[in-house]
Amino acid sequence: MEKQATRDAYGQALVELGRQYDNVVVMDADLSKSTKTANFAGVFPERFFNAGIAEQNMMGMAAGLSTTGKVVYASSFAIFATGRAFEQVRNSIAYPRLNVKICASHAGITVGEDGGSHQSVEDIALMRSMPNMCVLVPADGIATREAIFQAYKWQGPVYVRLGRPAVPVIHNNTDNIKIGRGITLRKGRQASIIACGIMVSKALEAAERLAAEGIEVAVIDMFSIKPIDEELIIQQAQDTGAILTVEEHSITGGLGSAVCEVTSRYCPVPVLRMGIDDQFGQSGKPDELLEHYELTVGHIVQNIYKLLQIKQG
Repeated sequence: MEKQATRDAYGQALVELGRQYDNVVVMDADLSKSTKTANFAGVFPERFFNAGIAEQNMMGMAAGLSTTGKVVYASSFAIFATGRAFEQVRNSIAYPRLNVKICASHAGITVGEDGGSHQSVEDIALMRSMPNMCVLVPADGIATREAIFQAYKWQGPVYVRLGRPAVPVIHNNTDNIKIGRGITLRKGRQASIIACGIMVSKALEAAERLAAEGIEVAVIDMFSIKPIDEELIIQQAQDTGAILTVEEHSITGGLGSAVCEVTSRYCPVPVLRMGIDDQFGQSGKPDELLEHYELTVGHIVQNIYKLLQIKQG
């Protein structure tokens, strides 16, 4: 299966976007080779600005540029873009609802050996809690390109969460990849898996294993965390009666919390949340860390078994 890191797809999409729209400006905080904004800098040096290791300043500069009609894509590692610069993002970008697109790479524990200090497992929660902020978590390179182009047309700030490792390309068309929508990748009647980011491909693999045992589960790629597809979540709750959420993020405030907010209000059903359970990350190889934090295909299968037992009472 073809693989591509979402950060690589971001770098490619930026160049394509820059060719179509001359008001696109890109900024980085001295990490352009890692975030792949260097691709844009190489083609459009006059529209690229390196703010240095000064993420807070970068967000303020991005806000100012956006008031002149520019659409600014500001990048850094997720831990810095959302954590270090939170106040600037809140007060200078989200509060006035400016056209700044924060595209943060190296999110989650699959950053690997850099360890807990650089592994952002809180970024979705931080950005989702912010008024006016749109939050997108693409699962592959195809969805990443759509996120970047749709962010351009979205009026207001957008947070796009990107990863370091190569992940399987799972989408073969873009018709259903839209802000505010989830994507049904597989239908099932016994339970629903709602996943985002790198965990979507693992959810699909788990569904294949379960199908071989006669257990049919639906798989939803929740590309848009905010606005979230309430209608699809309610439909899955009604159709299958049980939901498993899977994310490479804290279960506090992330995708799982967002889904529970919908089900508890409109259609209460059993929901199990898979993610980082109130812990920081640590140094290790990405696959080792996914195993340690129980975010593998096998763990998804085990949690579906557990969920079905809860559903059956």
